[in-house]
Order: sequence, then structure tokens, then C-alpha cells
Amino acid sequence: MALVRWVTEMGMGVDVHGHDYTKAARRAVSDALRHSSLNFFGAADKTRDDMHVEVIVAVADPGAVDTDAVKAEVPYGIVAVRAVAGGLNVPPVEGTTDGVVIANAAILVSFPE
Repeated sequence: MALVRWVTEMGMGVDVHGHDYTKAARRAVSDALRHSSLNFFGAADKTRDDMHVEVIVAVADPGAVDTDAVKAEVPYGIVAVRAVAGGLNVPPVEGTTDGVVIANAAILVSFPE
């Protein structure tokens, strides 16, 4: 089945305390979703459940992301999550261990052709 991409949305999320890559990734996905309002379903004869949603999150340590937890951020569609290398680790202030983790997310929405 061929898929055609209809929507591309981006977001950024940060965990300021705790070095939690999953928390930063979930926040990035939530940020991207809050920038979207999809109003074409009726005109396109599609439903939310017809969507194929690919989520790509970029963090410095992709293996530390719980992709199932990130997937839970997406309320509709057939969802797949992939963590890749990227994002940013901001070093902690000298004398502390309180660094910042930044994640970027891309949400790609496609429908069957």
C-alpha cells in the first residue's frame, strides 16, 4: 500500500532537570501536535483513524527513549515512533549535575493512496 504524505509538523521539547530523554521527546511531540489543526477530513473523505502517523524524535541518546511512551502522546491514527541521533545536551552548570536535554520531533501524517 502506497502512502501519500499530507502533513509535516515539527516540535521541540526540553527536560531541564533529570536528563530524561523520553520526557524531552514526549514534550517535543506534544509541542508539534499543539501546532496542528487538521480540518480537511470531511473534504478529503478521510477520518482520523485513516492516518498513518510517523513520529521521528531526535535526541543525543536515542536508545534512552521509551518509544511506547512517546507513541502514547499521539491521540489518533496508526502510529510508529522512531528515535534517531540528534537533539542537544546542554552541559550542567559547573559543580552540578543538572544538565538540559533537548529533543526535536517531526510528525509525518500520511494516508493510503
